[in-house]
Amino acid sequence: PSNWICWGCELSLIGPIALTAPEKARVALDVQRALEEDLGLGDVTAALLPDRPAVAELRCKSNAVIAGRPWFDACFLVLDPAIQIEWQVQEGASVTAGSLICRLRGRSRALVSAERTALNFLQTLSATATTTAQYVAALQGMHTRVLDTRKTLPGLRLAQKYAVRVGGGINHRVGLFDAVMVKENHIAAAGSIAAVVTQAKALHPGLPIIVEVESLQELLQAIDSRVDRVLLDEFDESEMCEAVTLTAGRVPLEVSGGVALADVSRIGATGVDFISVGSLTKHVQAVDLSLRVLPPPDRGMVSL
Repeated sequence: PSNWICWGCELSLIGPIALTAPEKARVALDVQRALEEDLGLGDVTAALLPDRPAVAELRCKSNAVIAGRPWFDACFLVLDPAIQIEWQVQEGASVTAGSLICRLRGRSRALVSAERTALNFLQTLSATATTTAQYVAALQGMHTRVLDTRKTLPGLRLAQKYAVRVGGGINHRVGLFDAVMVKENHIAAAGSIAAVVTQAKALHPGLPIIVEVESLQELLQAIDSRVDRVLLDEFDESEMCEAVTLTAGRVPLEVSGGVALADVSRIGATGVDFISVGSLTKHVQAVDLSLRVLPPPDRGMVSL
């Protein structure tokens, strides 16, 4: 098939990105697990505080693309269903250091108890979106699109893949179940590309088939087998250009493996369709966020 369904969106192999809201049940599950991890039997320090109405402000201390609002909101709403969160920026917005991100009005205990878990989600997902946006920007004006990989933080795969879409990237397969990914060991065991692809089509007729090739000869075999995408393994840039010419648009071509931001534009110039980048979700440097409760006017700010 030329396209398939990926968690929360329909993705064309070459086409616009469909960004939809994450599934509420998935967000709730992530948040429940994270709050249980942090709160345990209860926040013993928050219990010392008077539980009165309070206001807090969230600011970003670095340039970033904001992603993860649904998870952030859910953390506070679990502890204070009446809390009001006034967002100053949209999901996917680019912000500069010092920007006010949102203002929260709720119970003081809920604000301090949910703060760390909420920030963990927002800073991590914003980091993924920010990095993705940098790769996408490096390919501006080119035909090549950015893909993520399965190199995600355990338990946060769907959340990080959502953040990739917020940053302008496209999701690769979600896991081992939603696409057939044929590599060198599969080919060696089956005897040939044609043999393993034939078996894949027979056993999984509704799934896309991606084949990794190590030479132009294998590329031709994959094209003849009518696969849905070919992954060029260890091709240099001249070989990528040859592969694009040889393929002539018959099948989308993907490049993967240790692609750094500095490499992206050169690879894109070869004309390949996709570049998959593990560092979008693996090498995460959290966005610097600060949440502060605003005390009565005669007192100073309290940093959480």
